Amino acid sequence: MRLTACMKRLTLVLSFVAAAAVAQTNPLFNPSPLPFQAPPFDKIKDADYQPAIEEGMKRGLAEIEVIANNPDPPTFDNTIIAMEKSGDLLTRAAKIFFNLAQSNTNDTMQKVEAEEAPKLSAYSDTIYLNPKLFARVKTIYDQRDALNLDAESKWLVERYFRNFIRAGAQLSDADKTALKALNQEESTLSTQYRQHVLADTKDSAIVVGKKADLAGLSESDIAAAAQAAKDKKMTGKYVITLQNTTQQPALTFLKNRALREKIFKASSARGNHGGPNDNKALIERLAQLRAQKAKLLGFSTYAAYVLDDQMAKTPEIAIKLMSDMVPATTAKAREQAAAMEKLAGFELKPWDWQYYAEQLRKKQYAMDEAQAKQYFELNRVLQDGVFYAANKLYGLTFKERHDLPVYNPDVRVFDVIDADGQPRAIWYADYYSRSNKSGGAWMDTFVDQSLLLGLKPVVFNVANFTKPAAGQPALISFTDVTTMFHEFGHALHGMFSNVKYPLLTGTSVPRDFVEFPSQFNEHWALEPEVFAHYAKNYKSGAPMPAPLVKKIKDSQKFNQGYNLGEYLEAALLDMAWHTLPPSTGLQDVNAFEPEALKQFNIAMALIPPRYHTTYFSHVWGGGYAAGYYAYLWSELIDDDAFYWFKEHGGMSRENGQRFREMVLSRGGSMEPAAMYRAFRGRDPIVDPLLIERGLKPADTTAPPH
Repeated sequence: MRLTACMKRLTLVLSFVAAAAVAQTNPLFNPSPLPFQAPPFDKIKDADYQPAIEEGMKRGLAEIEVIANNPDPPTFDNTIIAMEKSGDLLTRAAKIFFNLAQSNTNDTMQKVEAEEAPKLSAYSDTIYLNPKLFARVKTIYDQRDALNLDAESKWLVERYFRNFIRAGAQLSDADKTALKALNQEESTLSTQYRQHVLADTKDSAIVVGKKADLAGLSESDIAAAAQAAKDKKMTGKYVITLQNTTQQPALTFLKNRALREKIFKASSARGNHGGPNDNKALIERLAQLRAQKAKLLGFSTYAAYVLDDQMAKTPEIAIKLMSDMVPATTAKAREQAAAMEKLAGFELKPWDWQYYAEQLRKKQYAMDEAQAKQYFELNRVLQDGVFYAANKLYGLTFKERHDLPVYNPDVRVFDVIDADGQPRAIWYADYYSRSNKSGGAWMDTFVDQSLLLGLKPVVFNVANFTKPAAGQPALISFTDVTTMFHEFGHALHGMFSNVKYPLLTGTSVPRDFVEFPSQFNEHWALEPEVFAHYAKNYKSGAPMPAPLVKKIKDSQKFNQGYNLGEYLEAALLDMAWHTLPPSTGLQDVNAFEPEALKQFNIAMALIPPRYHTTYFSHVWGGGYAAGYYAYLWSELIDDDAFYWFKEHGGMSRENGQRFREMVLSRGGSMEPAAMYRAFRGRDPIVDPLLIERGLKPADTTAPPH
């Protein structure tokens, strides 16, 4: 017995020595010495991630065990605050790793991701299903009114208690075991799904042999296609890479109908044509196990479980918001389809919509997207548009720096300086598409703000704009301009966070509230003062002519039947999958999807969902399961908030400061409906959304008060 004890002590000592040795060579083991603890990308190697994540879990669980087994009575400090301070190594390593696993992955990182995802799921379950730890949290929760806590601290206690309950803390031991298995399987399958989508999107790129077949594309887009082919060692050919949505940007301009059809079908078939990247079986099982998980946790469906913690509260409410817009949307789509078919002179197919919509827009508004792109050079949009608006509203200034390492040469880094001259944040911009980057656009953080931990935010935006060939300008569409403003709205939410606790920082808010600041920021892209500041010809610097400005503004409500239609199809499809009862067996993807759209009266042959099920990464691998409706819910709020600005003098520092202090700085430190009500003076109403979408005439309703 004494020898065994000695051996255990020796093992612990050797383990400590080994960990210390690794810590000396692994830059993730200690906080970064760079400003704001920005990641030392020049020192991090692929081999560093897995040891840091593994050691991070080991240390984190050891810290949790100390908290759970503390012999002293539970207090806010020795339990809640102790948990907030735990897990720093894992947080640091995982934030960097998983962000790069989406934006700059490789075979090694994908292997690590696949191995660590189920372990991290088990790690989370070990914490939230720890009965001793939950007992301490519950004691504090029950006593919260008597503890004389400030409002943010009290809300933190309530969030912790709710998180434990939602994670299954009150389940029986047998049900906890079952839940752990479901969680680990879901984590594994979601990781596989994401990796399949990335690989199949890359493999589905279209190779074009003749430049003549690209007629209609701009010279810069053709040059980019030639560069993409050269990168694939296909010199002399052209490669059209795919983005994550069903429709592809090239379909707006390509005159070659056969090539449009080829691109569209390649895009639509991703994850659904057999082979190693087929996603059908993964989806069928994911839907089933999520329903089973919901049942274990006491909910009728997975959507009911998810929305219980959101602003919408129930799937029925979210579905009604969307369903109420279906009749007007489909009517508008049919009206536009008839006009396009008259213009085309033949029956349209889905791969024709974007092209003839552009032709119709030219006819109705004399609006040429290719002409407009000459006035949207990416860096000017960033400097004189996105940054300019942030300065006008919030007093921010931005200074590019070149001394901080980046994870890819395309990434740019900026100091964010507050109105008082003090450093506010560091912001990274990664705008260009590449084959090892997931599709879409997003925001996240490398370091979260926390007054408790003394941390300032390190924030980044990622997009997938076409990278121009060397020497060519980066000309983008107005849709891309809007994307830049949107994602920067998320970034502002992270930058302005001014909360004490890590759990409540920045964008740590419900899914159907998190898109509010980002969609709100889109409005400033068309604000006359802002637009005039950045919309200038990339060659001459001349401002966009007033007639073209008017055409862009007038055309914003154009194609809304399509734009809203493809979104509603995807969002309702998400709800259909996640309102399946637990008793339902495996569903055939290719039978389920069309039937679900038919039942919601949103099935339109000419308008496919923005994402088909097999590449709908938002819901199967991106955290938006039963939550894609959130964009429309947040749009309801953001349009209503924008009308508050319109009613109070528009874009001003005073109004921006109020929005910053009452919304952007608050993170998740209070209930979001109450937060919005405090800012607006009432709950949001739907009229501004309908007016902005062109589904209700503005002159029939006075500005809402």
